[in-house]
Amino acid sequence: QVQLVESGGGLVQAGGSLRLSCAASGRTFSTYPMAWFRQGPGKEREFVAAISWPGSVTDYLDSVKGRFTISRDNAKNTMDLQMNSLKPDDTAVYYCAADKRPFGSTRRIDFGYDYWGQGTQVTVSS
Repeated sequence: QVQLVESGGGLVQAGGSLRLSCAASGRTFSTYPMAWFRQGPGKEREFVAAISWPGSVTDYLDSVKGRFTISRDNAKNTMDLQMNSLKPDDTAVYYCAADKRPFGSTRRIDFGYDYWGQGTQVTVSS
């Protein structure tokens, strides 16, 4: 059974940091682009960051550029999102996702991703 499991969410004050992790099991995702999405209260799910399968290319939502860093460890089948200088607007459930196309380029559309985690809550207080 293929699973993506996020961890690392929590409550943090504005300006603080959190590191989210996504652990994959059931298959290897080393040749698939992966991404983080989020859904805030009363909002649509939105793209946050994506990383190519070798980890050499990254893409970020404009509002998180310079604050968030996406990375992956293909040997461990994991992906991380380091979040610094957090703002109340970053409050959301964060989801990791794996693309359906091996060796594909990064993309921002959520329907391009086949596998999703259950989400981890990030709450940033002002």
